[in-house]
Amino acid sequence: MRAVTFPIGVEQLTESARAAVNEVVRRGVADPARVAVGGHSYGAFMTANLLARCPELFCCGIACSGAYNRTLTPFGFQAEERTLWEALETYTLMSPFMLADTITRPLLLVHGEDDNNPGTFPMQSERFYAALKGHGVPSRLVLLPHESHGYRGKESVQHYLHEICEWLDTYTGGPQKDIHDPVAE
Repeated sequence: MRAVTFPIGVEQLTESARAAVNEVVRRGVADPARVAVGGHSYGAFMTANLLARCPELFCCGIACSGAYNRTLTPFGFQAEERTLWEALETYTLMSPFMLADTITRPLLLVHGEDDNNPGTFPMQSERFYAALKGHGVPSRLVLLPHESHGYRGKESVQHYLHEICEWLDTYTGGPQKDIHDPVAE
């Protein structure tokens, strides 16, 4: 496994995730072996970065309508106002696509087929999925027909929720009965 460089901003992301997971485990409300991470849009980008940079924290991930290869958003993203040509190293280091060979945790990718957000065209998920599969990562790509960046159709939302439930049941070990169940007492 190759060493992964942490660009500015990613260290804060990974340390914040580590602190959050450690705290919920400390409080006894999470099993450290069953913590999943997920997000939509920029949250999907962060999810993929977390799986690449601190996989020991998560058993799986769910990323929806994200941008994973920042070289495909060459005129900036979020607070990065420099262009790709002005900050090539930053764009490359921030791209979880470039770290597909280091990702080992299962990742569900969901994307609206008609996403019109200029930074999150469906190609982002399609190419990232191909890179993950090419490296043997358990992954699944779900494209929602007639959906844009946010999902609105009743059937699409139901399908999206079904995929998430199936993914979590598969990769977190399924529903776990509460140890202290007042109904059973």
